[in-house]
Amino acid sequence: METQICKAEGEALRKAAALIRAGQAVAFHTETVYGLGANAFSDEAVLKIFVLKGRPADNPLIVHVHPEYDISCLVDGEPPYAEALRKAFLPGPLTMVYPSEGKVSKYVSCGLPTLAIRVPSSPAAQAFLKEVNLPIAAPSANISKHVSPVTAQHVFDDFNGRIPLILDGGACAGGIESTVLDCTGTIPQILREGLVTREMIASVAGDCGVYRAKVGEKPKSPGMAYKHYSPRCRTAFCTTAEEAIAFYEREAAQGGAPCILCESALLPTLGGRECLDLGANGETMARRLYALLRKGEARASLLIGIEPKERGGVMAGVLNRFTRAFGGTHET
Repeated sequence: METQICKAEGEALRKAAALIRAGQAVAFHTETVYGLGANAFSDEAVLKIFVLKGRPADNPLIVHVHPEYDISCLVDGEPPYAEALRKAFLPGPLTMVYPSEGKVSKYVSCGLPTLAIRVPSSPAAQAFLKEVNLPIAAPSANISKHVSPVTAQHVFDDFNGRIPLILDGGACAGGIESTVLDCTGTIPQILREGLVTREMIASVAGDCGVYRAKVGEKPKSPGMAYKHYSPRCRTAFCTTAEEAIAFYEREAAQGGAPCILCESALLPTLGGRECLDLGANGETMARRLYALLRKGEARASLLIGIEPKERGGVMAGVLNRFTRAFGGTHET
């Protein structure tokens, strides 16, 4: 199979819609990361996503729709705060989980009585979703456990020869996946942190919790279980520049090619060693993280991550991905 990268417009959009209706998977741009989409009504098409990615069968998917799509046909009701949240944050990087059974393929939600729905703000995503006018089940367009893709080339690197089409919308401005919000209870609960923060949600809904999964519990949302966002090289997680320098010097002495990923403030302390600049604030770190992880895996035998000290805002989401990418507390 030849994999084409085409700008998300005109004939490419029509081709993408035809492929979706024929049961194929198509990669498309969103403001967060690229998605690997298929018709959410089709069991065969949804299962194809799991096979292509090597995704665990109990890891639920998010359904993407355009702003004019009537989601009432996909959900079994909603709490009063949900409409206010939609008006405040959609289209945008917020996924809302509703009560729903039997509305789309049973494989989308992996047996859960809920459905996660997102309305992306990316013009390229909206053009694609309007052209196909179907709910599109779409996880990130990467091989399972690998770093999420924020450019069309990242998708191509993972899926060349395995999918027919990548709709190119440019680099993703947000950089980390959407916030996933459980809207099935009396107050909303964050299942996965992202660019829409707990404080932002609480300012609209009046309150907002953060769900903590119990050991052995079935995932309620993507990103709650399993190793994620991992570079294809060895990694080391550090909390100080001193720790990172020790890893760096040992790797260099053994003939390796170490590289350090850290926030901007630490660069002067690292003595000209090979480094990647994560940035100085949460929004910049979110936008750069996945691109730098991919850059790091291409140049380093050991990629050393120094945990950012920045807190607040979107940093909960950044730190979640950073810690998972670097394996927490040890070299991997």
